[in-house]
Amino acid sequence: MKITQSFIPTLREDPGDAVIASHRLMFRAGMLRKLANGLFAYLPLGLRSFRKVERIIREEMDAIGSLEIKPTVVVPGELWKESGRWESMGESLLRVKNRLGNDFVVSPTAEEAFSALVRDELSSYRQLPLSLYQINTKYRDEIRPRYGVMRGREFVMKDAYSFHTNDASLDAHYEAMGRAYRRIFKRCGLTVIPVRADSGAMGGSGSEEFMVESEIGDNTLILCESCDYAANVEKASCKADYSAPGEAVSGEAAPAPAIEKIDTPAVRTIEELCAFLKTDAKQFIKTLIYRAANVELDLSGAPGCSKLERRRPAPDAPEVYGEAFFAVAIRGDLDVNEVKLAAALKAAEVALAQDSDVERLTGAPVGFAGPVGLGSVPVIADETVTALHDAVTGALAKDLHYRHVACGRDFTPWLVADLRTVKAGDLCPVCGGALYEKRGNELGHIFKLGYKYTKSMGLSYLDENGKSQIPTMGCYGIGVDRALASVIEEHHDGSGIVWPMTVAPYHVIIVPIKYEGAVKDASDALAGELESLGVEALLDDRDERPGVKFNDADLTGIPLRVVVGGRELAGDRPRVEIKGRAEEKGRLVELSLAAKTLSLQVLAEIALLNS
Repeated sequence: MKITQSFIPTLREDPGDAVIASHRLMFRAGMLRKLANGLFAYLPLGLRSFRKVERIIREEMDAIGSLEIKPTVVVPGELWKESGRWESMGESLLRVKNRLGNDFVVSPTAEEAFSALVRDELSSYRQLPLSLYQINTKYRDEIRPRYGVMRGREFVMKDAYSFHTNDASLDAHYEAMGRAYRRIFKRCGLTVIPVRADSGAMGGSGSEEFMVESEIGDNTLILCESCDYAANVEKASCKADYSAPGEAVSGEAAPAPAIEKIDTPAVRTIEELCAFLKTDAKQFIKTLIYRAANVELDLSGAPGCSKLERRRPAPDAPEVYGEAFFAVAIRGDLDVNEVKLAAALKAAEVALAQDSDVERLTGAPVGFAGPVGLGSVPVIADETVTALHDAVTGALAKDLHYRHVACGRDFTPWLVADLRTVKAGDLCPVCGGALYEKRGNELGHIFKLGYKYTKSMGLSYLDENGKSQIPTMGCYGIGVDRALASVIEEHHDGSGIVWPMTVAPYHVIIVPIKYEGAVKDASDALAGELESLGVEALLDDRDERPGVKFNDADLTGIPLRVVVGGRELAGDRPRVEIKGRAEEKGRLVELSLAAKTLSLQVLAEIALLNS
């Protein structure tokens, strides 16, 4: 391919709204252009690399027996109502109506579509396990799209969905997907961090995310210095600690005086209490009132919940409580992890209650809530609270607190769960080593969905005894645009992109010093030889100065550059200069050997990434 026959509009300056390297370089290298906020078009150079990422994904999906299909992007809204997500997805779900007034969804994900397709065809256990995938366009109405294709409104994802007769079959395919994901990212030249993750709105029993380290990452990763423990902060746990005053190191309760009410005038915050009582935050029980929406957990018998009514968001969907309030008790030096709280309650979302609701439920101003004597809402205690046997907490009245509070003696939590936000310096739950933090972006996510969608959407099959059964389900996604941008984030320098050979738009760029005469003939001949050997070559035939051509070659990041011309091309043994994009200096190779030399290097680099 000659540059004059292509469309590669490179830029000398960075786009004004570009913050990260991939956004800047994809625009400057002529790979991408913006149509609207969060909406981008791939130009020929960018599309070539995009298709190579797609091809790697297809090859690895096919290798584990997943079958590609092509569903529609616009999906009937009735399917989303069946699953119960028509309401729970909120405003990120793009809903549209056709001329007949029927509801449709521009797919942000495809559980409903795949479940409906399989439901209509599934009849026997002999058809399972079944794994299907698509590589298709998605749309999520992001509030604040940013970072180019790293977080756009329209994007392309690979979604796979598997259906199984039992958990053992699901587990086996889940592990196979995990191995396939590791191969995909390695072949793309990406260094990923697999982490334990929360299933979130997808539901299900287990999930794993594949992250890349990034300074502007949307996720906080918790990792161990001493072992391979890694988790998203939303899911991370840590080793229990019993170092707070009033706790017993052995885990057994130390004797505590009787509970006592004390005056704490003008004292509300943990910091103020620490100063007032001359003690440590680890000796406090902090109590926060939360509002939860669409709670699936059974609240019958829970304090303050006897009058709550359950409803069914959609036919065959689980019954939920539309809104409920909870008091969350946690040690004073810790923060509540709201994702863990939502998971413990099986709630669609949780949020701190409004001040008016706090005062109504506790009978006290904000800042004086506590678990002792609180009968208006269920008390959910973090595990750390159960170890406190001589603590301070709010007394449900202005300027009053309790001290010498013991969990289990002075109050009994309705539910105990791991609700703390793990942070750097906490201890690894596996080996006890120190944990540390990194920022990361999610490239892929695999889920064990279980029966969440197959049950609500009425999937069934007849087992070997002729009895109707519900299949269990897995879900596996990769963001194609984000993967491509992440390759650039990991592989670039001050001059431009440094593509791994497997996803580079071209393997070789031929740069004639001046495209005419003998130089033109030699360049054309070399391009032809490379094409015959299966090497993708781009010939810079523009009438530009060598410096401009060299800068564009570095900017676009094509792995191997061949310079044709000058004194080296004259004489009995004409030579060309071959230089790797990441190399400081090139090497001279006889023209007659150049195509073979380049071909061998291309094959070797691809083989190394594919190994």
